[in-house]
Amino acid sequence: MRVSRGAMKHTYDSAVCRDYPVSSQLEWILTNGIGGFAMGTVAGSNTRRYHGLLVAAVRPPTERVVLLAAVEAFAMVEGRSYGLSTNQYVGAVHPQGHLLIEEFSVGSHAEWSYDLDGHRLRRRIRMHPGENACTIEYQNMSAVPVLLTLRPLVCHKFYHDNFRVTDFYPQFLVFPEGRTVLTHEGDKLCLEHPDADRTPTTGWYYRFEHPLEAVRGLDPIDDLYCPCELRYTLGAGQTARLVASTSEDSDPIGFEDEKPAVDASPIDLLKCAARHYLVRTPDRATVIAGYPWFTDWGRDTMVCLPGLCLPTGETGFAKDVLRSYAAHLDRGLVPNRFADRDSRPEYNTADGTLWFVQALHAVLEADWDEEFAQEALTWCFDVFEWHVKGTKFGIGLDKSDSLLRQGVPGVQLTWMDAKVGDWVVTPRHGKPVEVNGLWINALRVMERLAQKLGADPGTFTELAEKGEASFRAKFWKESLGHYLDTVEPDDGSLRPNQLIAMSLPFGPAEGPNAVQALELVRQKLVTPNGVRTLGPAEPGYRGRYEGPMAERDSAYHQGTSWPWLLGPYASAVLRLKGDVEEVKSLLSPVRHWLSTYGIGGIAEVYDGDAPQTPGGCPWQAWSVAECLRVMDAVERGT
Repeated sequence: MRVSRGAMKHTYDSAVCRDYPVSSQLEWILTNGIGGFAMGTVAGSNTRRYHGLLVAAVRPPTERVVLLAAVEAFAMVEGRSYGLSTNQYVGAVHPQGHLLIEEFSVGSHAEWSYDLDGHRLRRRIRMHPGENACTIEYQNMSAVPVLLTLRPLVCHKFYHDNFRVTDFYPQFLVFPEGRTVLTHEGDKLCLEHPDADRTPTTGWYYRFEHPLEAVRGLDPIDDLYCPCELRYTLGAGQTARLVASTSEDSDPIGFEDEKPAVDASPIDLLKCAARHYLVRTPDRATVIAGYPWFTDWGRDTMVCLPGLCLPTGETGFAKDVLRSYAAHLDRGLVPNRFADRDSRPEYNTADGTLWFVQALHAVLEADWDEEFAQEALTWCFDVFEWHVKGTKFGIGLDKSDSLLRQGVPGVQLTWMDAKVGDWVVTPRHGKPVEVNGLWINALRVMERLAQKLGADPGTFTELAEKGEASFRAKFWKESLGHYLDTVEPDDGSLRPNQLIAMSLPFGPAEGPNAVQALELVRQKLVTPNGVRTLGPAEPGYRGRYEGPMAERDSAYHQGTSWPWLLGPYASAVLRLKGDVEEVKSLLSPVRHWLSTYGIGGIAEVYDGDAPQTPGGCPWQAWSVAECLRVMDAVERGT
């Protein structure tokens, strides 16, 4: 897998870095290809509970644990002490190392340059590919000696949790030569520091504040533990290195020169961003849905595969992902997600399996492989048979019209899957428009695949034709000028799900009706940063994604704007109108999206109303994937 190639660095100058309200909101991430990461802010402060220099996937790619949260750093130059780190405590920021930052950049590694009254110091961090490990180094770039003091701050917590002094009972604390090892509840942190003068300590730092958790209505307070103090005397050009890992045999890793992002095209920046989400573990090849809090979700993975893998030349990886999910087919369904703390897959999705079939089609269209195609047809037969006779959660064929129904009380099965307690915000029971667009598309994919492999496509063809006729008759609502969001029961809310039925290769929404609906979507739902999930004039519309988590979840699909939906909208524009210029205009903010909020990524959501503030996950896989898929299609003229 070639996901580590060609990183490009995004760079920010001192004006941005020293403006704490700005730099403490700008987040960076480094990933290791197995689900672990390092993440923080340009300022250096940890403003989320998920921030840390080593967030290990101890059961890759899941069960993430924050091990090394931060490193407290001070430099003594010509008798004067400088605090390099930046910590936000309740009521105070101390020290204020952000005021010393001359420049920050992030690509395959994160790098800070500090100006200490004319003396320069550089700090760099890089994750080790394929390992739960990172290398942290400080280099004296001045002509005079620097006395550097580092204090690692650790916590050993599950990444969704908080950490308190009462939570930490290290089973043993070992100080062999050049190494500090801590183990807590089975999670090991090894700190390799062979050149340091180490002083063992047992010190606590209290009441770190994570303001981005406070605005989500969550507990924003953590305590951190310091196991030792490390001192280095650095002559001109000399470097201090610290390796943090979950094993005792990780060596330091080097740092690469990188091309500036300003010199790269938007499509190359998207290709570079794609590398974060592709992961390979001993158990499976898969896609991380988003950082920092998502793992691998089946629906997201299947939506993402064509965009993340085909423009980047990763068709082999895409096939491995499809095989990984096919191995978990259960009653014709691929998993919706793999649980974070155990290995049991969950199957509550009506559309993820149909996106799986579409991903098979996209991969085989890009790289025909008869052996893989035979595997794919076998999987398709399994999917088809179970959907025809009925499978879990009420998902099954209505033989009267060849459309797909779904839904059981209390379970969310479509991509609009927000749930607050026992309340499913958008249940969409019955026959959702995008599920049936995907179902009919899947039947045509199976028909095409059977034809190419010499199998009888007759049953697929018969059901597809009947389903297409039923779709036209039941979903189009002339009085509204758009497609119903669900039928039986009918829901005429103006939502973007109809775009999927318009945009798929064999989508049943086409012709003048689809063009009319597409124009209404453009007028009412499309925003500069995504597509609204509900029309502003509809009952229940929420124009702001803000407040505590229950408030956010209730707004998630009730007006909040999603960048990933620009993909289906753009594909519908190309398919129905052939308007390449509209699509280019639609994606023109890509460079801006990639340099704000989560640097090198695209946000999960934006507010539905202007000014549209980004929110949710800072690095959302399908936001990147769908922009890249469409941009690649435009560039290739397909």
